Amino acid sequence: MNPANKATLLRILLVPLFVACFYLDSLVSHLIACVIFVFASLTDLWDGWYARRHNLVTDFGKLLDPMADKLLLCTAYIMLCSVGKVSGILTVVFVGRELIISAFRLIAVEKGVVIAAGRLGKIKTTLQCVSIVLLLLDNPLFGLIGVPMDRIALYLAAFFTLWSLIDYLYKNRKLVSTK
Repeated sequence: MNPANKATLLRILLVPLFVACFYLDSLVSHLIACVIFVFASLTDLWDGWYARRHNLVTDFGKLLDPMADKLLLCTAYIMLCSVGKVSGILTVVFVGRELIISAFRLIAVEKGVVIAAGRLGKIKTTLQCVSIVLLLLDNPLFGLIGVPMDRIALYLAAFFTLWSLIDYLYKNRKLVSTK
């Protein structure tokens, strides 16, 4: 198993630790949960870069990496929803998009087509990570000056989540046949 795949597995293993720290309900545990989330998110950037740079892209990584990302992000939004920081509707938008894209990618794989992540999807992921961090930390700094940056990032993430879903489905619509 190469280092990139190990980083992906580490991201998956960090999710239960992230959840545990989030639900310990103390300032220190929330800060630790945020650090774990940021570290896990950064492993996503690193593993892809490392695998491409060292020509270590594997089928295992192609399959597991997006699943690890979805697990981390969806878990964060579900937990934030459970404590009232994110609405149920937005949580369904975030989680639903990931389920739809995953199903669509399965159809593509059956047809021998590999669909790479697009620019809108990368913007979506970045905005989701930023919104999650701001929500986990209760909008630090910006809250002091009355700017709801956590909400702004959250709604931008939701906008790009929907836009990237529509774009993805439109660009790949020929993969799904109704015949």
